Amino acid sequence: MKKIKNSIIAISLFLSVTVLFSFKTDFFEVAKQIEIYTTLFKELNMYYIDEINPAKLTDNAIKKMLSDLDPYTRFYDEQGVEEAKINSFGEYSGIGAQSKYYKGKLIIVEIYKGFSADKAGLKVGDEIIKIDDIFVKSYQGSQVSMLLKGAVNSAVKVVVKRQNKTLNFNIVREKIIVNPVPHYQMITDEVGYIAFIRFNNKASVEVKNAIVDLKEQGMKKLILDVRGNPGGLLNEAISITNFFVPKNEIVVTTKAKLKKWSETYKTKNEPIDLEIPLVVLIDKNSASASEIVAGSLQDLDRAVIVGQRSFGKGLVQRYRNLSYGTKFKLTISKYYTPSGRNIQELDYTHRQGNKIPKFSDTERHSFKTKNGRTVYDGGGIEPDVKIENSKATETTKALLKSDAIFNYATNYYFKNSSIEKPENFIFNDSDYQEFINYLKEDSTTFKTASEKKFELAFKTAEEEKLTENIANSYQNLLSQLQIQKINALIQNKEEIKENITDEIINRYYYKKGEYQNDIIYNQSIMEAVKILNNTNQYNQILNNEHK
Repeated sequence: MKKIKNSIIAISLFLSVTVLFSFKTDFFEVAKQIEIYTTLFKELNMYYIDEINPAKLTDNAIKKMLSDLDPYTRFYDEQGVEEAKINSFGEYSGIGAQSKYYKGKLIIVEIYKGFSADKAGLKVGDEIIKIDDIFVKSYQGSQVSMLLKGAVNSAVKVVVKRQNKTLNFNIVREKIIVNPVPHYQMITDEVGYIAFIRFNNKASVEVKNAIVDLKEQGMKKLILDVRGNPGGLLNEAISITNFFVPKNEIVVTTKAKLKKWSETYKTKNEPIDLEIPLVVLIDKNSASASEIVAGSLQDLDRAVIVGQRSFGKGLVQRYRNLSYGTKFKLTISKYYTPSGRNIQELDYTHRQGNKIPKFSDTERHSFKTKNGRTVYDGGGIEPDVKIENSKATETTKALLKSDAIFNYATNYYFKNSSIEKPENFIFNDSDYQEFINYLKEDSTTFKTASEKKFELAFKTAEEEKLTENIANSYQNLLSQLQIQKINALIQNKEEIKENITDEIINRYYYKKGEYQNDIIYNQSIMEAVKILNNTNQYNQILNNEHK
């Protein structure tokens, strides 16, 4: 009964926090709804025929309530709070491996070079089946991966399944520091390159260290790569922007319901370099803080933006402490770049179930950069120089969402003891054909929406005992769908090859190897180097003279 009371108190406090953030809220109506929920919870606990799990019911109720809002407004239980800390601070105590929990399986998806898991011999693709005395299949929920974390110097026993073999490992946990800058180097005698993957509290320090080191190597031009960077801490984005723009320059403005949370953020320090030619690389997965850096440098005409249109988040979140060690992250404001534009793409306010309208589908408003160039709100940051990729077919989207490429790379790794160095490795057309053959041999590797619907329809027919005369026709139709599915992949062949290349190289040379390969073969990086080496073109773009 004490647990029930605690859960009710937690829900009441949670809903009370919500009241504070809405000026239009009817306080009586909120109090009424809290009372209804409380009395219902009591009645359920007292009289429901079976035992109930108060924590699970509460968790489900909260998640359902938040599901109608934007995906960034989230509730964190005690274990979730720990994961949030790791994302913000970039360090934790564990084995140095990233895992994914999917359909009851815990799979290692990345090994951090030089840490405990790597030294012990764990590999990407290993399925963890047991952690100490706990079997993964008996542990309900994705939080099972937290069992790999623990005190520094403590040991954890891990049993994995690899290529039909069962292997045992005894691994000592250590302090894991996730470097937000996985790679930087000189590309030419003058052009430096820095990739960073997250805006944790070490981002600005690591980016600065990279800049200083590259300058000592002779860097006179810089490529800053935030492709795939989902963002993070706002203050880190401001600090990194400050490296290239003067002190007291507006970087971003936030507008919230509460006046105290509506702020204008300016650079606070003297810059590192106001003159160095700069290109920022973005793509559809560059979001949040990445968009603040790219958007502010674009508005201030301090950098040329190259790549694909960014994600278009445009929203700011803040953590709020709740009772019993839980937390609540909620969207509190929208952010605006120096020109005054908000680049939010998805309109969560007017969502209808799973359908979320896009601001870019309606009128986009124009704004001016410092030099008078026209930029637009809604729909993310539009690059100054676009790198066009072929439009992904629905079949390709299904492939990239599946584990097909991941599993193929796992098989490839165990069939090939070594590959060329990252800067020399090419996944060629004959390799691609082998991948296609792999997909043909296992038709369950990935499934399109059409296949899933056909299979569901046939299963329903089986339950209704209506398949006697259609089974053969169904199999023939399914076979034809699978042939068409494979053929449809040809349209996005190059993009698929890039994904396979990254996955394979990561197995041999870790994350760093992916960037070393990209520097040689990636179209966005090659275009960035070309722009930086053409001073006239670079200046024409920033001075609104580019045709």
